[in-house]
Amino acid sequence: MSNHLPASRSSDQFKLQLDQRSARIGIIGLGYVGLPLALLYSEQKFPVTGFDIDQSKVRTLNQGGSYIFRIRPEEIRGAKANGFSAASDYSKLVEMDAVIICVPTPLDQYHEPDLSFITDTAHAIAPHLQAGQLIVLESTTYPGTTEEVMVPILEKENKNNLKVARGSASGKNEFYVAFSPEREDPGNTTVARHDIPKVVGGMNPQASELAGALYGSIFKRTVPVSSPATAEMTKLLENIYRCVNIALVNELKLLCLRMGLDIWEVIEAASTKPFGFHPFYPGPGLGGHCIPVDPFYLSWKAKQYDFRTRFIELAGEININMPYHVLASVGTALNQHKKSLNGARILVLGVAYKKDIDDLRESPSLTVIELLQKEGAQVSYHDPYFPFIGKGRKYDLQMQRTELERLEQYDCVVIITDHSDYDYRKIVAEARLVVDTRNATKGISDAKIVRC
Repeated sequence: MSNHLPASRSSDQFKLQLDQRSARIGIIGLGYVGLPLALLYSEQKFPVTGFDIDQSKVRTLNQGGSYIFRIRPEEIRGAKANGFSAASDYSKLVEMDAVIICVPTPLDQYHEPDLSFITDTAHAIAPHLQAGQLIVLESTTYPGTTEEVMVPILEKENKNNLKVARGSASGKNEFYVAFSPEREDPGNTTVARHDIPKVVGGMNPQASELAGALYGSIFKRTVPVSSPATAEMTKLLENIYRCVNIALVNELKLLCLRMGLDIWEVIEAASTKPFGFHPFYPGPGLGGHCIPVDPFYLSWKAKQYDFRTRFIELAGEININMPYHVLASVGTALNQHKKSLNGARILVLGVAYKKDIDDLRESPSLTVIELLQKEGAQVSYHDPYFPFIGKGRKYDLQMQRTELERLEQYDCVVIITDHSDYDYRKIVAEARLVVDTRNATKGISDAKIVRC
């Protein structure tokens, strides 16, 4: 079954396979990164197999369904018509010419990197590794993970005594490895996925060429860098840049509240400067897989070099504390209405980590709900994308969505995620008290609104 794989593949041969759409591509991890990537390749008529340990995902996809809101079932059915299939049997990896790994890289309970998904995947791949295969890691991680963590497992546990191609010349018993950071932005409808440049760093020049050709077949531009570690650091820089700037405006928001200034008005005015300024916006805390997590990956790695990333750690500290600011703001607002937080009926609007998506990863809403509950509040929630919140890695809420009606029954409505579906004027008109963490009520003048 694996005889089609050459012992040593030139980049020209691989490019020919890509041009002919005959290169077989396996994508491991069919979540918010892996599934959209699989669909991009499928749209270009590549034979794609998606791998996931979650049997329910595999079953849903093979039945032509979708479990991600922004990916419609008809997209899955179209991909199936082009040859896409999903599997949990990793033995099928021997048939793949290229394998792309898109598994989670969360933090553990001590805010240290949890690479178990990467190591588990490497252990699963190794027995099926073939000479000439290209293995690409996309999961966000600290510099050195590809070479120091994944490659040793692949080399030690494969059955054919294969080694990763490291030098300028490639041998017969070698496979290729590269890192290419994912750049998914859930909910972004302004930039097409294939227009996002793809950074690629290979273990040797040929691995970079092969990975560049692989991604160049679906992305308009690839950006080669000198090594996997450089590509890994590139991803961290992108997200730490956002984390630090969001922390800056979050801190300035707290100051502006004390000074009686509107931070949103300040940002809007500053944004008129045509150079040297890019707007970032405050909120109730950071969410999503990347921005709340990536800074801690780099801080952890930096300690191995006797280096402390104080600036990055401070930004993380500020952002982590924002849900506690929301808690205090709700308590103060209720006190001003002669109501205690303990026993108050509170409706949280929006649990996704940002507007108009069905993604709960690291959502500050979940933290706010838990904090309110610990203070004795009776908390309900509404989100158009989540009829139920069960158990995750860091939460266990077991809550059913409440209907968005009879808002006067709540002592306070807290806007955490500013979904476009909400009629904020109607919400303000019906609610007794509104705490707005996203400036969703901009332009609405009402004494019952508290912007925090």
